Amino acid sequence: MNAIVRSLLETDLYKFTMWQALLHKHPAAQAEYAFVCRNEPAYPLAELKADVERELDQLCTLSFTDDEIAYLRSLRFIKSDFADFLSVFRFQRRFIQVTTEGPTLVIKAAGPQVHVMGFEIFVLYIVNELYFRRFDQEAALAEGRKRLADKISMLRAFGKEPAKRHPFEISDFGVRRRFSGAWQEEVVATLAREVPEYFKGTSNVYLAKKYNLVPIGTMAHEYLQSFQSFGVRLRDFQKAALEDWVQEYRGDLGIALTDVVGMDAFLADFDLYFAKLFDGLRHDSGNPVEWGEKALAHYAKLRLDPHTKRLVFSDGLDLPTAFSLYRHFADRTMVGFGIGTNLSNDVGIKPLNIVMKLMSCNGQPVAKLSDASGKTLCKDETFLAYLRQVFNHQVS
Repeated sequence: MNAIVRSLLETDLYKFTMWQALLHKHPAAQAEYAFVCRNEPAYPLAELKADVERELDQLCTLSFTDDEIAYLRSLRFIKSDFADFLSVFRFQRRFIQVTTEGPTLVIKAAGPQVHVMGFEIFVLYIVNELYFRRFDQEAALAEGRKRLADKISMLRAFGKEPAKRHPFEISDFGVRRRFSGAWQEEVVATLAREVPEYFKGTSNVYLAKKYNLVPIGTMAHEYLQSFQSFGVRLRDFQKAALEDWVQEYRGDLGIALTDVVGMDAFLADFDLYFAKLFDGLRHDSGNPVEWGEKALAHYAKLRLDPHTKRLVFSDGLDLPTAFSLYRHFADRTMVGFGIGTNLSNDVGIKPLNIVMKLMSCNGQPVAKLSDASGKTLCKDETFLAYLRQVFNHQVS
């Protein structure tokens, strides 16, 4: 059986952008990440332990090729010293351990943050592909192709609706929870070929390079959460994270993630300075219409033209939801839709809901206070209570 990881480039773009920012500003940070399955799998994931170990062994033999480094250098926001760092980078096997607790698969990565943060996406799609290999591949792919054809028909039908002020654009965000690498590639290649007017890019840097697509992504929760441990006053961690981002990218990669301690607390920190410097906001939990209305009200209060800003929706999207959000917002602001599992793992088998989250940084707990129940991950109840108090966050 071929190795699951084909290239170190096959990860989400935001892993590189966060990696560069943290390497430049916080290179000594120590971090721990933990794998969690949020739903009930069809069989115990603990059964995958030996195969996961083998795939991680193989991952740690890989390095970036000269061609891959040249591609990264071609992205104007990747700096020369970071590309040099990646040219000699290898994952260190000693920083990641796989164990089991009964039926539960336990994976923890701990060590220097700039050496362990990259494990996340590879671990997720290794586990996913190993899991789905046990199902009927032929039947799953047949169903997946049928559903993909239906999506293309939906997009073409939607294109006949009256035009809004801003265009409808979707991107693939599905690398972490895909059915397989081969299937994600087929989906991306098919959409790029059949509906290029709507399909604008992918977070998968390997596929973006291969198919000459725009690589999509800026920041994830781990970036902002890390600042809860970086020596700034807890109340100021979001502002510190956004400021470091602005200094690192100076106008590039201007979509900010809003739900680390809830949208209301985010907007309290997202003053005129940041609102002018960032191109827009990304939604990843809570009611998307309420979130978007809050964002537009905030821009209005700051007297900023919403038509110069973009709202990106990425929380468990499917096409009908994206169409509905587009109809609601696209005459008022630019919009974008990042669709993950519903593109890369819609094959008639219940997907896994798996994550690998930052649990602590520099020996301190970190947490996300989501706008949706079930997304908060932190084992330190005292820290969670303190964080809620500081940001006046109500338990959902």
